[in-house]
Amino acid sequence: MAVQLNHTIVAATDKIASARFLTDLLGLPEPEPFGPFMCVQTSNNVTLDFLETDGEITSQHYAFLVSEDEFDEIFGRIRKRGLPYWADPAHREAGEINTRDGGRGVYFDDPDGHNMEILTRPYGSGA
Repeated sequence: MAVQLNHTIVAATDKIASARFLTDLLGLPEPEPFGPFMCVQTSNNVTLDFLETDGEITSQHYAFLVSEDEFDEIFGRIRKRGLPYWADPAHREAGEINTRDGGRGVYFDDPDGHNMEILTRPYGSGA
């Protein structure tokens, strides 16, 4: 069996709100509860398991590979909601989309400051 990522835990101040933010924005199925988690399922069967914490949340980065059509739909929702977005993970290129390797990518923050990204081509895949 090849090694595959199955799930990761995402710290949140409100697991339901954070999970719904992501599913609504990405057009994914409604999050499902599992024990102390609110789980977001991606199409490649990886789950992001949102877990509430009372402590300080350290920003993490989560990147989602999407089709060109999905990018247009998601980016439309980002703009409709008036969410800030950037072409880079350091948030230096505000209001821009990157076109690295012949694809498109954009970064935005979730309610807890996690650095989310959608991209249409894996970086390093060539133009």
